[in-house]
Amino acid sequence: MATGYADLLRTPHVGRLLGGTLLGRLPNAMAALAIVLFLRSQGAGYGLAGALSAVYGCSVAVGQPLLGRAVDRRGQPRVMAGAALLSAAGFALLAATGPGPLPLATAAVALAGVATPPLEGGLRALWPDVLGGGDRVQRAYALDAAAQEVLFTLGPLLVTLIVAAASQAAAVMVTGLLGLAGTLVVVTAAPSRRWRAAEREAHWLGALRSAGLAVLLGAFFFVGIALGALSLAAVAYGDAHGGGPVAAYVLAANGVGALAGGLGYGARNWPGTPEGRLRALGVALAVCYPPLALVPGVPWMLVLAALSGLFLAPALACGFLVVDRHAPAGTVTEAFSWVVTSVGVGAALGTAAAGVAAAHGGAAGGFGVAGGGMAVATAVLLVTGRFLTAPNLETRQEKDPNRAVEPRFSTTHQA
Repeated sequence: MATGYADLLRTPHVGRLLGGTLLGRLPNAMAALAIVLFLRSQGAGYGLAGALSAVYGCSVAVGQPLLGRAVDRRGQPRVMAGAALLSAAGFALLAATGPGPLPLATAAVALAGVATPPLEGGLRALWPDVLGGGDRVQRAYALDAAAQEVLFTLGPLLVTLIVAAASQAAAVMVTGLLGLAGTLVVVTAAPSRRWRAAEREAHWLGALRSAGLAVLLGAFFFVGIALGALSLAAVAYGDAHGGGPVAAYVLAANGVGALAGGLGYGARNWPGTPEGRLRALGVALAVCYPPLALVPGVPWMLVLAALSGLFLAPALACGFLVVDRHAPAGTVTEAFSWVVTSVGVGAALGTAAAGVAAAHGGAAGGFGVAGGGMAVATAVLLVTGRFLTAPNLETRQEKDPNRAVEPRFSTTHQA
């Protein structure tokens, strides 16, 4: 396993692109907490702080596919660097003005969110060009999915450290600057500067005209519901079991399971098509999430949380590959950006639904929402399987030589 990932990271540009993207995406893991802590320090109530944090999240969801489409049309450096500058300006404006006047604070938060550069989609669009397609791209997707678990653990911790060392306003400023710094690392790299999307058919729906992609986005939406519900349910479980760090332990166990699963999945080649593997991984998730609603004692809960995470990163990595295979030519960055939006909107709704469920049924109710979300996501994949048949890769490769193509059957194992 280690040999395979070491070989991947030794490939020219891979370490820089992955590291820069993770650095540039830190605001996604920091912004919600940084905004709330800063506004609270300026005298805003929880309601206003939460509302402006939600404005940021909704603005990111709106901006990602729009910027992704712009990247597909005009390339990465111009669009991403300009967006990162605007996003950093939004964070700086919020730090300078605080919660009042409210229209200005709202505009600052909205600007910071809607201008968030689509680094996630951009990186996945670059992998086939940098790695040459095939199994190395699958391994890169798996490493990407696993690294997200580290990212969303490190983000809140970094905010806490900045607040302790400086101030809440500094945490907001640094959030924007990290996004800008990571973006500049990526867009000044040679693969980003030379990347161009394939010629695209003019269509107002863009990537959404693909029925297969629409199915995937529906499934990702319900995965987002499950993930949002899991976070809220873990807090409710922690409160019921003595408070303190219990909720963090549960979420950390889930993250460790996802990290292990993602690294293990990417370390070998798998038989069959990615579409078939995605359905199988969906079934595994649908089986592993409902037992969380049993809310056993903390030791067993940590085991269940780790088990529920085990198939998450593999499912995401496989899903990324399927997205690439079903996105219309010339829309790959937009397609991946729609995934970010789909998961983000689902997570917001899942958190809200789990809050209502936990208010009436405790942590079990919240975990029930998470289990239900994964079950519906899997049902979407299974019921709409005719839209997720393997595309004609030979024809698509002729139109777009950078598209990730995976052999239909493979039995080779990576050491």
